[in-house]
Amino acid sequence: QVQLGESGGGLVQAGGSLRLSCAASGRTFSSNNMAWFRQAPGKEREFVAVISWSSGTTNYADSLKGRFTISRDNAKNTVYLSMNSLKPEDTAVYYCATGGRGISAAAYSYWGQGTQVTVSS
Repeated sequence: QVQLGESGGGLVQAGGSLRLSCAASGRTFSSNNMAWFRQAPGKEREFVAVISWSSGTTNYADSLKGRFTISRDNAKNTVYLSMNSLKPEDTAVYYCATGGRGISAAAYSYWGQGTQVTVSS
């Protein structure tokens, strides 16, 4: 089993920045990828970014490239999502996930509880 815990969400004005953290514990060696997804009210969960623990290779949703950056600290078993130039449409619950690969939420086995990000206009 893998346990994930997100933190760093909050309320920010449009144009502002936030950095989310996701700490992993348990059988973290069993999965090589850590991803971020988000879900806005009334919408499906959507892919944000993914990173490989071993190589650091990243992949982003096309619409978020240039504003969001995913990174990891292997020593701390922690993945980060730095979000800049935030827009009201970025408002969502942000989840980290592991135990899978790719950009489909259905492919991931382990999920955190989520952290709310609210961007005011």
